[in-house]
Amino acid sequence: MQCIIITNDQLKDELLSKGTRIDLQQLNDGWINILWLQDISQLQEYKEAAIVIDLLFEKNHLTWLQSISSLVIINNVEYTLAETDTSFVRVNAWPSFLKSHVIEASCLDGQYKQKTEEVFSLFNKKIEWLPDEIGFVTPRIISMIVNEAFIALKEGVSSKEEIDTAMKLGTNYPYGPFEWAEKIGMERIDSLLVRLQKK
Repeated sequence: MQCIIITNDQLKDELLSKGTRIDLQQLNDGWINILWLQDISQLQEYKEAAIVIDLLFEKNHLTWLQSISSLVIINNVEYTLAETDTSFVRVNAWPSFLKSHVIEASCLDGQYKQKTEEVFSLFNKKIEWLPDEIGFVTPRIISMIVNEAFIALKEGVSSKEEIDTAMKLGTNYPYGPFEWAEKIGMERIDSLLVRLQKK
């Protein structure tokens, strides 16, 4: 079975950060053959793949992904499956979130849940199934914390460094809000907050 993963080096490293259940070479020689791509246009050569995971998903990828007749998993925090494709599985793979053992996901077609769990278990990740809501849980909370941190900075409450330190020490988060904003990207955070405001 062939699994195509469209990713960049950073997200690939995060996906592999907890190791794999078996050696990657054995993985590729066994029941699943993983092929790493860096551009959605390369997918055209692999339309028969059993699983496609697009960790670089953008809405303009839909045409490419909808030509796949098997399981499609997309890194999509901002849009529901009703807004993209109800046959897909969506996961939270924002930068820094793939390092976790638990991946937030949503799926409207139950037949894909087990296969999704099996694939992510190869990378020592557990899927936590959530309702198909904008932002899942963690990105919503982190985005709002980042927003409040920028308000506090603007009001002169403290410096970026002090706010980051206070959040890490006070909550035991791996990153402070400004560090998270840099890792995730302000455009993603801003887009999610705008979408949540309109909801």
